[in-house]
Amino acid sequence: MHVVIMGCGRVGSTLAHSLESRGHSVAVIDQDADAFRRLGPDFAGITVTGAGFDGEVLRQAGIERADAFAAVSSGDNSNIISARLARETFGVSRVAARIYDQRRAQVYERLGIPTVATVRWTADRMLRHLVPEGNVEIFRDPTSTVSIIEVPVHKDWIGRPLRQLEQAVGARVAYLNRFGIGTLPTASTVIQEGDQVYMLVTDDINGPVTSVAAAPPEGGH
Repeated sequence: MHVVIMGCGRVGSTLAHSLESRGHSVAVIDQDADAFRRLGPDFAGITVTGAGFDGEVLRQAGIERADAFAAVSSGDNSNIISARLARETFGVSRVAARIYDQRRAQVYERLGIPTVATVRWTADRMLRHLVPEGNVEIFRDPTSTVSIIEVPVHKDWIGRPLRQLEQAVGARVAYLNRFGIGTLPTASTVIQEGDQVYMLVTDDINGPVTSVAAAPPEGGH
């Protein structure tokens, strides 16, 4: 793949090195030529000084042959304008933008541009480390709508079909951690002692899902 990155800050430079280490070709755009120092002397990709929403600058970075485009500068407006340009003008199929304003991120998601709303994501991650009690959230989608949480289950659920738990809590199981190994459940999966259950939830059902799972199943002991 050829990937064009707009923004050579800490995120952009780290992303560039990660992609290059995986064998992809990379071009990095930044308005500040000094920013390319973050890439170090071993970076073998292209560097282009200029604005990522300038068509000619994008062409110099190889946008016309690009398989993916990442807009990770420090400006929301620049990121979304360049992302839309890459998607709508140059037809890049994989486009993502870093957005600080969560409300904007939701709008751009509806336009078909995946976004990472960094403030909410960072706050959620910090909260997990500072306040470990309660549910452990291990994933939240870029719009901060859907998350995967670990749901502790009452011991009386052991030996019961996983689908029964799903029906009771009104949410789907994303996966189980069984004997330290992630396992995708099937229709016949039965809850075993020691299973860690991870469920897909939205914020409005997080509490009820946890409460039901933590209680014994109705009619059972």
